[in-house]
Amino acid sequence: MDNLKESLVKHLKGGEAFMPIDKMIEKIPFLELGKRPADLPYSFFEIFSHIRFTQKDILDYCTQTDYKAPQWPKDYWPEKSSPDDENAWKELVDAYFKERDELGELILSEEKDLMDTVPSGGNHTLFREILLVIEHTAYHSGQLLIILRHLGLHSS
Repeated sequence: MDNLKESLVKHLKGGEAFMPIDKMIEKIPFLELGKRPADLPYSFFEIFSHIRFTQKDILDYCTQTDYKAPQWPKDYWPEKSSPDDENAWKELVDAYFKERDELGELILSEEKDLMDTVPSGGNHTLFREILLVIEHTAYHSGQLLIILRHLGLHSS
């Protein structure tokens, strides 16, 4: 089971099947975060904010007995296409990595079995929820990479 848990953490961090988000963030200057290139419906900031919000929501779902689901889709997407300022961007990025680390710690916890159900009730397991985070992040990471390419910040 330890090998499975370690594999899940590797996939959570990315880079197993797609460019890790930290590498994508390094490529985009602050002034490019809010651009929606080539008539794409979202900016880099909007997608990254969505990834972070969803990851945090699933972390809460996996750890809180009194979990309350946010309103879909309103709460899951930012109202603006860019952050208010560089400090807000830094705080968002820091929160994403902190919460991702918390998920990693939850996965590796000796007290947790991957087949344990989430504490807020229902029959969803920790394993299912971790897979959702990995799958969701991978899906939107592809979109982040497309935006970087359209902005001329990454070539294939």
